Amino acid sequence: MLKKLALGTMSALILLSACSVKEDREETVSEAGEKTMTERIEPRELAEALLEEQSEAIYQQTSASFQAEIPFEDFEELLISFNQGVTGYELQSEVPIQSFTHYTWIDKDEMKGIDVLFAEDGTIEQLFVLQLEAYSETDEQFTKTEFILPIQEEWFTFWGGTNELVNYHYALESQRYAVDLLIMEEESTYEGDPAKNESYHAFGKEVIAPADGVVIETEATVADNEPVGEMNSEQPLGNYVLMEHEHGEYSVIAHLQQDSLHVSEGDEVRQGEVIGLSGNSGNSSEAHIHFQVNDSSDLEAGKSIRIRFKDQLTPIKGDYLQPQI
Repeated sequence: MLKKLALGTMSALILLSACSVKEDREETVSEAGEKTMTERIEPRELAEALLEEQSEAIYQQTSASFQAEIPFEDFEELLISFNQGVTGYELQSEVPIQSFTHYTWIDKDEMKGIDVLFAEDGTIEQLFVLQLEAYSETDEQFTKTEFILPIQEEWFTFWGGTNELVNYHYALESQRYAVDLLIMEEESTYEGDPAKNESYHAFGKEVIAPADGVVIETEATVADNEPVGEMNSEQPLGNYVLMEHEHGEYSVIAHLQQDSLHVSEGDEVRQGEVIGLSGNSGNSSEAHIHFQVNDSSDLEAGKSIRIRFKDQLTPIKGDYLQPQI
């Protein structure tokens, strides 16, 4: 199962279980002691089932370890309480992750969210419910610079958007509008040995400058994490290129491959110029690129700015993206 691509926080009440296998139909015992069979809820219909308070049917579809950790009474009470005032949910993303599919919904008022991981057989492996915190003022403030995606072929948005369900960076002011991109082929990010970086479709791909600018800081010596899954929290950006653009805006592209940079500090770079190769360095669980724009070269102290992409593109988790050059 694909791990989060970097560390972060989610202010969610978490209902979590490990993986297990179930049949397509569930056997239950009625109050009269008679065994009955219930149809499984299709993943796309889960939010509607929540609104209809089908707590028992949903709970029966969770894994055995989920049920061992969370009693049904607590589960039902939580869902009924969470749904108060909700008139409907809208599906935000449907993301295949190896043998799982990750679904997220938000309510029509964009105040509450649901995050669910389904196994191939329909078993619910994880379920999060989240009170969403919105930053509507900064959501509408875009960079003055127009950027392009730093890619040259089709990539996939793993984290991106303006709520915490589709973009876990959103909780952090310094990373709020960052996007994490990787390459997904046939619903998988790798082929071969998952412990090796070279197995990942994104590893070693050329990364380009998203706008004209001047390189003001780089790092190229951080080793790529291997076996894949281990992360370097001591050097969270890994190898990166930090660029200064017009209007006091600063972009950073992180987790690049060791010794792959094509640029140095002080270089003037044109939009579309290759700056390095995608890697798995720093606080990264597999090959991908992290891209954000801030109002300061001090990334921790500065504030993330929502990126104004060419053609009014707004990458959201689950989107396949085409190059813009």
